[in-house]
Amino acid sequence: MIEVMLDHVSKQFGDVKGVTDVNIRIQPGEFFTFLGPSGCGKTTTLRMIAGFYYPSEGRIVFGNQDVTTLPPNKRNTGMVFQNYALFPHMTVFENIAFGLQVRKVPKSEIVQRVERAQKQVHLEGYGSRRIDQLSGGQQQRVALARALVIEPQILLLDEPLSNLDAKLREETRIEIKRLQLELGITTIYVTHDQAEAMAMSDRIMVMQGGVVQQIGSPEEIYNRPVNPFVASFIGESNLWEGTVERIEGNEAIVRFAPGLSLRGLIANASPDCKLEAGKNVSVSIRPESVREALPGEPKDNVVNGNVVISEFTGVSVNYVSQVAGQQLKAMFVNQGHRVRGRGEEISLFIPKESIYFLG
Repeated sequence: MIEVMLDHVSKQFGDVKGVTDVNIRIQPGEFFTFLGPSGCGKTTTLRMIAGFYYPSEGRIVFGNQDVTTLPPNKRNTGMVFQNYALFPHMTVFENIAFGLQVRKVPKSEIVQRVERAQKQVHLEGYGSRRIDQLSGGQQQRVALARALVIEPQILLLDEPLSNLDAKLREETRIEIKRLQLELGITTIYVTHDQAEAMAMSDRIMVMQGGVVQQIGSPEEIYNRPVNPFVASFIGESNLWEGTVERIEGNEAIVRFAPGLSLRGLIANASPDCKLEAGKNVSVSIRPESVREALPGEPKDNVVNGNVVISEFTGVSVNYVSQVAGQQLKAMFVNQGHRVRGRGEEISLFIPKESIYFLG
């Protein structure tokens, strides 16, 4: 296990900024994910760690070794590419063994290590098969075995599940996490899929436009986003713009439209959010925190609206409602709730603890 440090790393492609001032420490044995939309700089950052790109500014350090200008074959990293990059003319065994042959490992040791790697990814008995005889999920596991067989200090994965169907993605996701935990290897994972990042990661770095927006555990990123972009990109969120009407003790009352105000806790705010009467503020409300209003609910946070969209998924009932000119998404766990149709009136309660203020 080894620590990876990016010390104020930037990458410029001509006049275009690919990545700006990435400054992180990835702990030994940590599963660390770069998350963001296409073009945000996450793959560029991964490729700098792998050695395929050199930073325009800053340093990359593995443990105590500065590897900033070290070529990829000197970094002892294993990489799984989005398209797997397997050799179609080789067998499974030959593909997995390739990195060991390049390193001139003795043949007897190659056999032992390849067989062990095949067992790790549940491909025993597949050694003689050609790549075109494998399913997409099996090809992905060959790519993973090829990365692991060289016994790298760091495992790098660039969108490795993007070519798999939904069910296979979930199965393979569990498999990758199982292997990472068993081997204790420092792992850096790139994805645009929030569910993948949340399920697999110890920590997540959210990026946009080549700039780091937030670093934290999945729980921190989800429950305490630092800005509207993170709040909207991680999971579903209702993002409303309002004005602080007044402060009452440890609570703020925010007005969003005539007849629509909500009361929230001042403590539920991003670090740079200053709540003062008269100031504009953004508010994030997660759909799963909204529930049907019951008799006796505090009037401050009860809103009435009309259903615009109604979805029954089996596990949940999802609504999009129109509330005083605002769109409000709500998700109810299916426990016998009567599903309301389009146009029906609905009364919803938004707990003050679920309102999160953003600067």
